Amino acid sequence: MFELLTEKLAKVFKGLKGQGTLSEKNIQDALKQIRLALLEADVNYKVVKGFLGEIRERSLGQEVMESLSPGQQVIKIVNECLIKLMGEGKKDLDITGKGTVSLMLVGLQGSGKTTTAGKLSNYLRKNGRHPYLVPVDTQRPAAIEQLQKIGQEISIPVYPSKSIDRPEDICAKALEAAPRAGSDTLIIDTAGRLHIDKELMKELSIIKGRIKPVETLLVADAMTGQDAVNLAQKFNEEIDITGVILTKMEGDARGGAALSIMSVTNKPVKFIGTGEQLNALEPFYPERMSSRILGMGDVLSLIDKAQSEFDEKEAIKLSKKIGKAEFDLEDFQKQLSYIQKMGSMEEILGMIPGVGKMMKAGKLKTDERELVRVEAIINSMTPKERKDYKIINGSRRKRIALGSGNRVEDVNRLLKNFAQTKTMLKKFKKGNMKGLSSMFSFK
Repeated sequence: MFELLTEKLAKVFKGLKGQGTLSEKNIQDALKQIRLALLEADVNYKVVKGFLGEIRERSLGQEVMESLSPGQQVIKIVNECLIKLMGEGKKDLDITGKGTVSLMLVGLQGSGKTTTAGKLSNYLRKNGRHPYLVPVDTQRPAAIEQLQKIGQEISIPVYPSKSIDRPEDICAKALEAAPRAGSDTLIIDTAGRLHIDKELMKELSIIKGRIKPVETLLVADAMTGQDAVNLAQKFNEEIDITGVILTKMEGDARGGAALSIMSVTNKPVKFIGTGEQLNALEPFYPERMSSRILGMGDVLSLIDKAQSEFDEKEAIKLSKKIGKAEFDLEDFQKQLSYIQKMGSMEEILGMIPGVGKMMKAGKLKTDERELVRVEAIINSMTPKERKDYKIINGSRRKRIALGSGNRVEDVNRLLKNFAQTKTMLKKFKKGNMKGLSSMFSFK
């Protein structure tokens, strides 16, 4: 996400290097390039105008701080202005009230609303809530069945809606049924249309008036750019939304919607969808997003991803095994599965400062097939072989290679690398840091 904007802003800041002061001329030149970069990123033109005005006002006449170069000084100002533009701080859901609370998802067809309902319920469960999915789209064929399937996949209860019932009646009955289902949070998946029409808005207004949700969240496709911003503005005028969930952010190289919505609607982006998996939903942090845009990585989001996927008890157990140099291939297989749940390697590495730039320059390449290959090799081993790799002789290696669809050389490489890592862990345990660079490499 934001790939094009990040690349262009990097060129602007590079051009300011070597300047002693932030003069009117070099600031004007930089602002012109920033303006083009933002417009090409599909940021709303009125938002761009106000954004550049603030940067100009804060930059002109300033002496460069002793610890900063002119480029760094502008980065600092742009960073602060970007954070302000996107809302300054994560905006949490209003779910602190007593009793059962309702969250209403609205939006057009094709925005990913039903999948987002599943993602949001998964996220809330991880944060101590007990969600109840409520399908009220009685118009779209199989919409109810789609949400029921998602609920089964992530083991979250779904209210048994009937397409013959009125949407507002379904919601009212689900609100009564939630406590019996052990749930405290309704997530209502409303109907959508290809375009905004009076019939849709009337239906949504009736539902909202009947159940009085604590949050009315617009689900919008980030890849539609300014259309998503215009959509947010229209929904906000008609039914007063409380926030926005932007889907498909992983495929949005421009990012204009994320940068424009808060300024245009005065309603925050609360979540972003970052993939198709039902755990690919992140809270929206303006500070972290600004850091990504400016090419400085996002380590905090990476830590959040790791904490949400890694089992704490398993981590403690693993650390003890590593301390005793008892780490085996079965343990390694578990770690691979955790990493794969966090997202693609490109996405994960891109959150580390400087790594995204290296990947862009071709200095660091990721190959998801390598992880799949390694996992297939380990899966083709017997439990005994995973526990003790030393028993894997020539005939066993041939069997494992054949079973995993790989070459014997691939099996040999994995075992060699694993043996080297075991040796490194023993040295690390003894306080000998030599050889720490010989971590896993499957190439």
